[in-house]
Amino acid sequence: MTSLRSVADRLISKPTQTSDAVSIYHALLNRPQDVAFPVIREFLNAQLTLAQQHTDAVALPDDPSNWTAWIEGNARQVASAYRDYLESRHDGHGREFFINKAHALYFLQHVAPTKLVDGAWLYGAVNHAGDWRYHPLIRTYLEELGDGDPAMNHVVLYRKLLADHDCAPREVLDQAYYVQGAIQLALGHAGHAYLPEVLGYNLGYEQLPLHLLITAFELNELGIDPYYFTLHVTIDNASTGHAYKAVQAVLDLLPTDDSREEFIARMRTGYLLNELGKGTQAVISSFDLEQEVVAMLERKCAFGQHMHSDYCRLDGMTVNEWLSEPGRCRAFLAALENKGWIKRHQDPADSRFWQLCNGPGAAMFGVFSGYEMQLLWDWIAGSWRAEHLLKKTSPFRAQFRRRAPCVERPSTASGCFSIEHLTPLLSPSMHSTPDGLDATRVFSRQLAEGSSIR
Repeated sequence: MTSLRSVADRLISKPTQTSDAVSIYHALLNRPQDVAFPVIREFLNAQLTLAQQHTDAVALPDDPSNWTAWIEGNARQVASAYRDYLESRHDGHGREFFINKAHALYFLQHVAPTKLVDGAWLYGAVNHAGDWRYHPLIRTYLEELGDGDPAMNHVVLYRKLLADHDCAPREVLDQAYYVQGAIQLALGHAGHAYLPEVLGYNLGYEQLPLHLLITAFELNELGIDPYYFTLHVTIDNASTGHAYKAVQAVLDLLPTDDSREEFIARMRTGYLLNELGKGTQAVISSFDLEQEVVAMLERKCAFGQHMHSDYCRLDGMTVNEWLSEPGRCRAFLAALENKGWIKRHQDPADSRFWQLCNGPGAAMFGVFSGYEMQLLWDWIAGSWRAEHLLKKTSPFRAQFRRRAPCVERPSTASGCFSIEHLTPLLSPSMHSTPDGLDATRVFSRQLAEGSSIR
């Protein structure tokens, strides 16, 4: 397993490796003070060059004064497409995104690098609290932070979602999964030099996408609390939400002198940054249940190859022998199935292998994470699961009710605090901590009251 800390150390010790999204992601998230601005600049410039190659992406209208109507039109199209999706589900058609719960957990795991830095691209705006033109950006950022309420802080919510299902990434994922998060962190820490790009990126990211609505619907159907996603449906609206504020900020900050044309051109490139990395649809389509089961078992081999007795043999080999060389796990699963230890397309409780893994008295209790157990369950259950669920669930039944919000912890701070004191605690690496939540509440209060944030 690769240490996430070593990934961050790699960038700091060798700052020329700016093409490594994994390294810059972890460095900016864990030790941003140690990452020199030229490193961030080189990374962003490389990403902007890549973004300009996406000539097939939907472009912004030529006239900025038309952007509000354009976003509202997009929102209507999404609403219409979602209505069609719901009608299809009412007619008895199956899910479009997730074939089973393991698939949904795979999705949550692989988009985690982006979700765990939600709003990061706007972090630099908090340094401009005295300039009213930045207030739409600052308010958007503070709402991503839940105004200091842990029940509304997006990163806190997503961490809880991962913890509830024990599906947080345990190894470093492929590079593509970190690109968006690295871009967001880089924009947040270099916003003073990339304001047009921040505005353009924000304009694209804060629009309501169809996949968000479908994701929330199907997560609920699979017994996963969709609140993190439904929250974005409401706050990203084009009427008064983040999409509206994104246009407002652009119109307020557009230059009126000869630099206006170049500013808009840079904004358009920033908007195209949304095209980079692995998007939602690509993550969903990359899931292969059996391949994930096999890959998971291959990762376990190093830990399990000496842990089994030689009492049982499968196709002439002991379990230790099966696990002693990489590449055997697919055949090992077939051997377990041939031996009758795994009974595919039946209730997993009928399989001896599952009985060895599941429950506090099981011989292999605790060997597999919650996500890994779900992979095994869904793979064994196969078609039985689909038939079983059809008999007992309705996709339109809301399975979750919001709990009362967390009680806001009273801040012991009084008076006004300087920008130098508060902004480090509002950073992407700090805002979800207790001190960061306190600082966010103070900052939000002072901004609302018009107090001086010096």
